[in-house]
Amino acid sequence: MLKIPEELNCPTKLRIIENEPLSAYTTMGVGGTVSQLIDIPWISDCFPKVLDLCREQGIKPIILGNGSNIIAPDGELDLVVIKTPVGIVIPKTEGVDWLEIQAGMSLFTVCNNSVIQALTGLEFAYGIPGSVGGAIYMNAGAYDGEMSQVVQSVTVWQDGEILEIPAEQCGFSYRHSVFQDTGAVILSAKLKLRPGNSVFIRAKMDDLLRRRFEKQPLEYPSFGSAFKRPQNGYASELIERAGLKGFSVGGAQVSEKHAGFIINTGGATFEDVTQLIEHVRSVVKEKTGIELETEVRILG
Repeated sequence: MLKIPEELNCPTKLRIIENEPLSAYTTMGVGGTVSQLIDIPWISDCFPKVLDLCREQGIKPIILGNGSNIIAPDGELDLVVIKTPVGIVIPKTEGVDWLEIQAGMSLFTVCNNSVIQALTGLEFAYGIPGSVGGAIYMNAGAYDGEMSQVVQSVTVWQDGEILEIPAEQCGFSYRHSVFQDTGAVILSAKLKLRPGNSVFIRAKMDDLLRRRFEKQPLEYPSFGSAFKRPQNGYASELIERAGLKGFSVGGAQVSEKHAGFIINTGGATFEDVTQLIEHVRSVVKEKTGIELETEVRILG
């Protein structure tokens, strides 16, 4: 476990929780008990200090935002998890149309803030259940938009250094960024937006959210789309054509509302979810010849 000295200079006391159930911090509601969870509430300058301590002590922590794209095994897990600080939105100044956002802030909050400041460009992200850091890490997207379109630069911690990476060096592609390869930890980002009309921005966000509720099983715990879009077609169409809509393993189910979602109907375990994922991949490969890739990050 990470040893944190009392003299660590942080404005607010860190919450250090031992033997904490990870299921309480993931949108799927699945995951065992981690050795140590470090919560850094509303602080940005302490985040890199804790990362420095991990490096010094030879610990590779799991960085957790909203937990919307991660699933961990059940049981006791010898892991140190750092919950990213939510921080604040640094408002735009006159003549500047970007927002500086801490990695742990939810996209939902950032989108609402962009409405208040009459900045357009983030409408596509309204309803994506992730944090800013997680969304950039995965280059999350929906409705013909993705994070690469709005990122101006990303500030990261890497090997004890804090670096600002311009968007053109972030290696964005479909559901991918360079941070998946380098192991750099995202601390914050500047999002480049455009002046707009708050009424029109809100109307578009509300319309997209309504469409999400109509088509997606948001009433159940899930990690959103379980599979990446293949080169030809959509994962949900392939899964439905394979006759897997509604197929269950224990408490995990291929949603009857949207076959691209795997949901927790109640009491799903890590084994339920991972077995269902592998069954779907196997059957789709057998029937279509297409091998689906998962979007969710599976630990262990």
